[in-house]
Amino acid sequence: MSKLAQDIILKPVVTEESMMGTAMKKYTFVVAKNANKIEIAKAVEELFDVEVESVNTMNVRGHMRRYGRYEGYKPSWKKAIVTLTEGSKTIEFFDGMF
Repeated sequence: MSKLAQDIILKPVVTEESMMGTAMKKYTFVVAKNANKIEIAKAVEELFDVEVESVNTMNVRGHMRRYGRYEGYKPSWKKAIVTLTEGSKTIEFFDGMF
C-alpha cells in the first residue's frame, strides 16, 4: 500500500535557522518517522510541484519537560531538509514568512 503525500509531509519547521535556508532553496519539514528519502522527495514534488535535488533526514530526540513535580519526554520526531534544484521554482508557502 503506497502512502499519500499528505501522510509523509506533516508540517513545515518555521524557525530562524530554517528560514535562512530558504534563500538557498533548502526547506525543512516534519515528516513521518517511517518515511525514507525517496518517499519524502516524491511527496514534496507532488505537493508543491517543484524539482527536488537532495533530501537530508535526521531523527530528533524528544526533550524532557517538567510541569511542577511531574516530568516526562516530548515525543521524538523526524526532520527532513529538502534542497531544490537551481531551475525549480520556490515553495510559495515559505515566501511570505520572512
